Amino acid sequence: MARKFIKRYMPDVHIIRNHRHLKIFGRLLHDANLWHLNRHSVSTAFAIGLFMACMPTPFQMLPAALLAIWFRANLPISVTLVWVSNPVTMPPLFYFCYKLGNWILQTPPEPFTFAFTLEWFWQQFLHDWQPFLLGCVVVGAALGALGYGAIRALWRWQVVRAWQARKDRRLAAKQKTL
Repeated sequence: MARKFIKRYMPDVHIIRNHRHLKIFGRLLHDANLWHLNRHSVSTAFAIGLFMACMPTPFQMLPAALLAIWFRANLPISVTLVWVSNPVTMPPLFYFCYKLGNWILQTPPEPFTFAFTLEWFWQQFLHDWQPFLLGCVVVGAALGALGYGAIRALWRWQVVRAWQARKDRRLAAKQKTL
């Protein structure tokens, strides 16, 4: 079942609660709902993690953790899924978000030239922030909704499959005794 698979890779709750960098959350990490593995907490964690992975914010794990605490989603899963956007996947993801934002706003994308300077970064950002952020929010919301729905459907499918297997075993045992 999905729960057994996920539980195998989950960190120990006590280690995370007592981690020196996570002391800023105080007693918030002692809420048992943050560690449960059920359909609601895992699907909500997928939605949060995938949404925050598309947001162009520094330290994406911190807002993901805060949202997981707020929505009582599984904390380790939501924080881990932020790493969908990593240094390798970020450039194509953010470029796609920018192009999508331009398409939604119906503005032509500007020709792209790259200079590795802080001045170039701020100039590009001030010029292109609206389509970029709009694209990030739309892609993040779409990925979050897709992840939420996929996990709910997958979880439901596995539960139904387990019920059917249990029903088949009972039926086979009943026929064996006859």
